[in-house]
Amino acid sequence: MMGYLGEDIKKLGFGLMRLPQKDGVIDIEQTKEMVDLFMEAGFTYFDTAWAYAGSEDAIRQALVERYPRERYQLATKNAAWIDCKTKEEAYRQFDVSLAQTGAGYFDFYLLHNLGEGRTKYFDAFDMWNWVQEKKAAGLVKHVGFSFHATPEELEEILTAHPEMEFVQLQINYADWESPSIQSKGCYEVARKHGKPVIIMEPVKGGMLATPPESVERILKEAEPEASAASWAVRFAADLEGIVTVLSGMSNVQQMQDNLSYMKGFHGFTREQRQVLEKAREELAGIALIPCTSCNYCAKVCPMQIGISGSFTAMNYFTLYRDKAMAAGQENWLVEGHGLKHAHECIKCGKCEEACPQHIAIRERLAEVSEKLLK
Repeated sequence: MMGYLGEDIKKLGFGLMRLPQKDGVIDIEQTKEMVDLFMEAGFTYFDTAWAYAGSEDAIRQALVERYPRERYQLATKNAAWIDCKTKEEAYRQFDVSLAQTGAGYFDFYLLHNLGEGRTKYFDAFDMWNWVQEKKAAGLVKHVGFSFHATPEELEEILTAHPEMEFVQLQINYADWESPSIQSKGCYEVARKHGKPVIIMEPVKGGMLATPPESVERILKEAEPEASAASWAVRFAADLEGIVTVLSGMSNVQQMQDNLSYMKGFHGFTREQRQVLEKAREELAGIALIPCTSCNYCAKVCPMQIGISGSFTAMNYFTLYRDKAMAAGQENWLVEGHGLKHAHECIKCGKCEEACPQHIAIRERLAEVSEKLLK
């Protein structure tokens, strides 16, 4: 059955950001095995990006050189905000992607990771018109963008660019009501504008594959044989208006697990939705820093400490006990946004005066420094 964009795409997509590694490089042979399992099960959507080191070259070897071009859909992305000082440098990413994949054309081409300070690069380089030229030339079938920011900013972009055919959003049951990620709010904006949605991070970078014990207990009591990851992917696939749900699979076992429950997936039952709602409530009840990312504190901080980003990372650590993942999140949300780390706080207290949630910010920043930065 043809889907929202006139393509026959099933609800599971193969995200190529976390491909298996061997001796520090992508394991092409295991990737080929995963591609074969995926295709044999009837799935056809592959998602890579210019910015995913080695991924485009790997999928050329594992997919493009081994299957007829009409049997699959290939998506890649343009990250104009990475080291591009001119529009020519940004446009060159497309040519590099074509050469690395050997695909001839892209079924889906995305402007990559819009939101916050990154959208301005696509505006400055007139990439909205440029990508339509690629479509007119037959080098792209469908044009859209991936997005990591607020519903308000998504509203602005979709209002300014109604020609965009789809949106790729971070959606999972942990972030559905999150005040920082706002998955539900962004999804509702996309639906309001009639844009089909491709879902990324349904398992939250693997975190929902190993949720807190109390959450996993709820899921296991309902379906003892089902993996925790399966609940996360099915939650995303159960939403209306979805093109596909990308799972960044890293080994054959993850591929086999995903195929086992997605091959015949037709939606959640009412009882399954109730189980997941209970799991989400349990997850929400775990004691976290009640930061809403309003960033009133940031407006008065003389040291430009990345307060809300530090707290988001600390909450990840509390929920999932994965220090490496939380520390990486802290680095991206703080240093990656040009801000300073928690240990540089001078404890002036101005932030606490501005915080509407009455958080003991100085104390919490010291906790971040102690648990994530040492």
